[in-house]
Order: sequence, then structure tokens, then C-alpha cells
Amino acid sequence: MAFLLPDSSIENKSYNGNRLVYVKNPHLDLMDEDILYHLDLGTKTHNLPAMFGDIKFVCVGGSPNRMKAFAQFMHKELGLEGDSKDMKDICAGTDRYCMYKVGPVLSISHGMGVPSISIMLHELIKLLHHAKCCDVTIIRIGTSGGLDMIFLQPPPWKSSNINMTTHSQLESNSVLNMGIEPGSVVITDIAVNSFFKPQFEQVILDNVVIRSTELDQDLADELLECSRHIKNFPTLVGHTMCTYDFYEGKAKIPIMLKERKKERKKERKKERKKERKKERKTTINPILQKPVQIN
Repeated sequence: MAFLLPDSSIENKSYNGNRLVYVKNPHLDLMDEDILYHLDLGTKTHNLPAMFGDIKFVCVGGSPNRMKAFAQFMHKELGLEGDSKDMKDICAGTDRYCMYKVGPVLSISHGMGVPSISIMLHELIKLLHHAKCCDVTIIRIGTSGGLDMIFLQPPPWKSSNINMTTHSQLESNSVLNMGIEPGSVVITDIAVNSFFKPQFEQVILDNVVIRSTELDQDLADELLECSRHIKNFPTLVGHTMCTYDFYEGKAKIPIMLKERKKERKKERKKERKKERKKERKTTINPILQKPVQIN
């Protein structure tokens, strides 16, 4: 479970005592019409403030069927009138995403991978801007694989700005075992890339723009507190790793690259044996309590 904190291009302006979603892009105000192509919406074809102005929560997930089921679940939980099966897909005019509005909750699918969710988020945030929405919380809900691994070199976050002071700290050359029980719910406090850095790199023309992946820590604490009242599944706060590829990015073994990957794994095994010999000369500090999750 990951939640989003607007970056520097998005601003929360005061609006009648509330926080207005405002995109700091002066070109938007100069446009005669803004077509949200992949959502099948537009500023001229739809009255966005009337349709979405009361939105307070946006929940996004990969699968269209799953987000429809979530919308139907929220319809029941909120005690709304009518049959949840009659809900219409607002994005029915496009086959890219699905969108369902349930009272103050918006349920949207984002497909698979960073490019797909990036397109959806761009248009979603502009939608919230045009609809003059206030005090909006965006939460991603999705399945992930637990990362169970051992670091035998200095932890990659040792030189980063990730704050680990609330947990047992790791010194250089520490061994780190991390594993998550299947079925656990992980509330993301820090999103990291494949190098365990809390940042996202985007190539714009010939420039590499690095953006922080900072998340709302207060919301993480609030969600964790809510989970204490639900005992059906374990819930914890942890980091989420985002990769650009489902197979190689997650160190899986795709069939077409099977032999090469096996050879590489054997090489890494030999390297780790050497590292373990060096490791035995150092003191192992207490194991970090925060687990890691592969997204």
C-alpha cells in the first residue's frame, strides 16, 4: 500500500479554509481546453467540478476488475443507495483505464508498470486541479512480492538521506536479513528505486530529472493505527522497491534468459562466499526492523 505526496509541481493552496489541489503549471490556465485523453474526459466536454468536486479519497490499483470490486465494496461500506452492480465506468470511452466514483471516493485502475501509472497520474492530478478538489488523499492499493535477502556489503541506504533513526541502525558491512510473511499488508513509508535510493529519475528531452519519492509519514502512522482494529491479517510499515521490469528487474528467471541467469547466480554465489569470509571479521549489529517490499 503506497500513498502519494504531491511533488514540487503541485501545490495545496488555501481555499475557503481547505487545501486546494493546484498544479503549478501556468500553461494549464492558458489552454482553451484540456483533454484528458486516456480518461475520456475534458474541460469542455464535462463539468469536472460538478462531477468530481467532492472527491476526498482516490484509490488506484493495477487491475480494472479489482478496482471495480473495490468500488462495489466501498459502496456497501458507505451505505449508499442503489445497487453497486449498476455503477458505470466513467472511462468507458477508452480501453486504457477504468474509473468509478463512490461518494467521496474515486477508484481508478492504472495498469502495469511505471509508464502506465505515470500517464494515469498526470491526467488524474490535472482532473483534481480542474475539479477544484480540496483535501485529497491518494492511495495505491496493490499486490507485491516480499523481498527476502541478505546484504553483505555496506547497506545501499547508508549514504542516502533515508531516516532510520527510529530503528536499530546498521553500520558498514552489516548483514541484513529481511522477510515478510505472505499475506501481510505493508504500508509504504519510503519508496526506493532498484538502487535503494528514495528517488525517481525521469528523462525529459536530454535532461535526467531526479524527483524525491517522499511520502506522507503522518498518513502512514494513521493507517497503521487503523489496522490495529483489524486482526484478520498482519499489517506493518516498510519500504517499497519499484523496478522497471517484472522479470529481470525483480531478478526472476525468464525462460528466454534462463541459462544466462543461472550462470550469473552461480557467479554471485561464489562472490558471496568470499564476502562472507570477510564479513566474519566484523561485528553484526541488530537487524533492521523495517522490512522491504518489491512493488
